[in-house]
Amino acid sequence: MPYENLLYEKRDAVALITLNRPKVLNALNRRTLEELDACVREVIADETVRVAILTGAGEKAFVAGADINELAQLTPVAGRDYGLFGQSVLDRIEASPKPFIAAVNGFALGGGCELAMACHIRIASENAKLGQPEVKLGIIPGYGGTQRLARLVGKGRALQLVMTGEQITAQQALAIGLVNEVVPPADLVGEAEAMAKKIAANAPLAVRFAIEAVNRGLEMPQAEGLFLEATLFSLCCTTEDMKEGTRAFLEKRPAKFTGR
Repeated sequence: MPYENLLYEKRDAVALITLNRPKVLNALNRRTLEELDACVREVIADETVRVAILTGAGEKAFVAGADINELAQLTPVAGRDYGLFGQSVLDRIEASPKPFIAAVNGFALGGGCELAMACHIRIASENAKLGQPEVKLGIIPGYGGTQRLARLVGKGRALQLVMTGEQITAQQALAIGLVNEVVPPADLVGEAEAMAKKIAANAPLAVRFAIEAVNRGLEMPQAEGLFLEATLFSLCCTTEDMKEGTRAFLEKRPAKFTGR
C-alpha cells in the first residue's frame, strides 16, 4: 500500500522502512504511527521478507521524538489512549517473528529512542544522539521507555537517563548496551543490510523461536524460561529446515531454508 510518511522498499529478503518527515526530524505524529503499524503488519504477512530495517530520512534524525503540536493538545483521557496506541505499535515490532534492525541516524529522542528500543538490534551512526527527554516537557516516556530502557541498560542507568532527560552519544550508548554497534554515518544502512542478510540466511522458524524464547523468557523466572526454551527447541526438531540444516552441515554445503 502507498504511504504518506514512510518509504518502503524490498531488497531481496530484506525490507527497508524509512520514516520520511525530514522537515520535522521525522517526528512521530498519529498518522505516522498508523502507517508504521500498517507497514509492520505488511512485513509480518509477506512471506518473501525475512528481516526489516527501520531508519529515518535525512542525516539529522532517526526520530527526534513525538509531534509536540499533537502532544500539547492532549487531555488526560486522550493522553492515556495516545500512550496505549503508541505502545501497541512498538509492541508489535518487538513481538514480530521477523527481526527488526534499527539503523539510528542522528537524533533518537523520546519516542524515537523508544522505537529503536522496540527493535531487536540497534546499529547507530557515529553522530547519533539518544535519550528520553520527556521530563523536560513535564511528562514521562509513554511508548515503553521506562520499561524497555531499564531492561536494556539496568535500573540505575535507566533512571538517570529518564530523570535527567540528558542525551548521550552513540559511543556512550554502546558502552551501556543501548546499541549493538556504532559505524560511520555513510556505512549505516550498508552495515544494517549486511547484518540483515546474515540473519536472513538462517532458518526463519529458528529465528522466530529465538525471538520468542528471549522476549518471553525475560518476563519469566529462569526455570520457566528454560522450559520454554526446551519446548521451542523441540518444535524446531519438527521442521523441514532442521532436517535441511543438519543435512547440509553433514554434506558440507550451504543450507537452503524455506521457513517450513
